[in-house]
Amino acid sequence: MNRELMLSLLNKVVRVDRGGPESRVGKVFSAQSDYFALLTEEDGIVFYKYQHIKSITQDSRNGMKLNVEVPEDYPFASFMDFRSVLNELRHKWVKINRGGPESVEGVLEEVFDDFITIVKNEEVIRVAMFHIRNVSYGPKPEKKPEKQDEENN
Repeated sequence: MNRELMLSLLNKVVRVDRGGPESRVGKVFSAQSDYFALLTEEDGIVFYKYQHIKSITQDSRNGMKLNVEVPEDYPFASFMDFRSVLNELRHKWVKINRGGPESVEGVLEEVFDDFITIVKNEEVIRVAMFHIRNVSYGPKPEKKPEKQDEENN
């Protein structure tokens, strides 16, 4: 996967990877030099590194629906590279490698060239930068209110 492909999918709903614990459906809302941002209903905004993406699926019939909106004041979507995103997330609660056996969550304490440091309870966890597939942060997005049929009221 690369930036050019993800730019062509901006504001479209896609499935990242075909299945398994890392697979997510969401709206692509940013594509930068080495990562893209996906807005999901379950996890909020997830930042994916291109090098770890196996597949991107777009439903040609627009069958994949997403009932969330991109937060207007979300500052992280425009950072030029993945490391800049991580630096901005310092001292915030994050989840690394969502859903898989290597999933880690806690406070992102420090970002180094080769690894990051996460603190969770009494544990200090160091994760190699190369092995970070994705990271999510912050509150989950609010769902758009469903349009109610006024005839039923």
